[in-house]
Order: sequence, then structure tokens, then C-alpha cells
Amino acid sequence: MWNSEPTHRQHHQHNGNSTSGGPPAKQLGMTSAISLAEPRPEDLQRTDELRGSLEPYNVFESQDELNHRMEILAKLNTLVKQWVKEISVSKNMPESAAEKLGGKIYTFGSYRLGVHHKGADIDALCVAPRNIERTDYFQSFFEVLKKQPEVTECRSVEEAFVPVIKMNFDGIEIDLLFARLSLKEIPDDFDLRDDNLLRNLDHRSVRSLNGCRVTDEILALVPNIENFRLALRTIKLWAKKHGIYSNSLGYFGGV
Repeated sequence: MWNSEPTHRQHHQHNGNSTSGGPPAKQLGMTSAISLAEPRPEDLQRTDELRGSLEPYNVFESQDELNHRMEILAKLNTLVKQWVKEISVSKNMPESAAEKLGGKIYTFGSYRLGVHHKGADIDALCVAPRNIERTDYFQSFFEVLKKQPEVTECRSVEEAFVPVIKMNFDGIEIDLLFARLSLKEIPDDFDLRDDNLLRNLDHRSVRSLNGCRVTDEILALVPNIENFRLALRTIKLWAKKHGIYSNSLGYFGGV
């Protein structure tokens, strides 16, 4: 679909010095793990206590709120596909060919990592095939968005270092970037981590792709995503409470 929920990848690691004849442990990062021991019962209890201590700070959304975000992203994904088709037909492409072009919404940042808090915005990326120009996005698609009854405060920031359309979509703030790939079609299962995608792209598209590529790489490398999420939520809350959470000021923020 639109890449809104990370794929859960669990890697069960064993001691690399084992003589059992099994494959050596996969090393993640520059150094080996401090310990490969499984958590003890008291460790699991403390993890539950940590999760409970975060509850009062609104760092978790309810299932209804999560579903609402999914619905918004589904609507945006449908709008993108329809827009790509209509623009392509207007450029004299046969409708049968325009139907196959695709186009897709990807998410990145805290929402894609699964660590966003209540009311947080969504960072997203609109990916279009090669026949769609950047001017099409910031003109015709911008107009499409403004006409949607759920959209308010829609504004285009085309001259930014990373050009973006900002909007409020049914109560959720969304920053929507744009990337035009050198591909004829964008299938629904397309993976943005392929380095070959960056060939012959304009610098604005490369910068727009960076957020998704970095986020997906993190999720592919983290051995236990649920543990990672809880740790990251805790660190973010700690940094905000200490007034050191803002990458624009040189502190922690994002990745």
C-alpha cells in the first residue's frame, strides 16, 4: 500500500563463538553486541514498567487514531494515482497506458518508524513516474489538494531546500514532498532503497528521497523493532523534557 506501517523483522541472534555448527551471528554496525543474552524475567518486568511510565505523556495513539491516519494516507494515495493518470492523459497518453503508471505515497520520519506521538504530523513523499514534471505537482496537484473538502491550510513551499506542500488533511498536519523517478511506472510494491534510483535524478528529488531511504534502512537494520521503538520514544521524551530536542538548534531531533 503506502508504506504506512513498518515491516516487522526479527533476527534471533546467537553467540558467534558457538561451536554448534550453526551460522555465525549477524553483526549489525561497527562493533559486535555487548551481550547476546536473552532478557531475564525482571528485564521484561522493567520494560513493562517503562512502557507504563510513558502513558501519561501522550506518546501513544489509540487504535482509532492510528486507523484515522491510515484512512488519510489511503485517500492521498488514491488522489495521487488519479492525478498521475489525468495529467498523463492530458499530455496525449492513451488512457490504457496511463492507467498503468501508478504513483505512490511513502511515509518517513517518526510516523514511519512507529514512534510518533498523539497529534503529531506526518512526513510523506509523493513519488511519480518520469512523465510527470515537478511543475505539474506544484501546480495541478496543489489545486487538486485545495479542492478536497478534508484539506485546509494548504500551502506550497516550492523554493525551499526540500520543496514541500504543507496542509491539514482531516485534522492531521502533513508535509508532502515530491520526487520524480526515471521510471516509466511506479508499482505498488516499489522499494526506494535501491541506490540505482538516484542515477540521473535532479538534486531536489534526491533530497526528497533521503528521508524515506534513511528511515527504511533503519527499519531493515534494527534487530528488534519493538524494543527500538520503546527506547526511541523514551529518549525523545527525555530530550524534550530537558529542552534539548531540536535539530534546528543543534540538539537531538529526527534520526
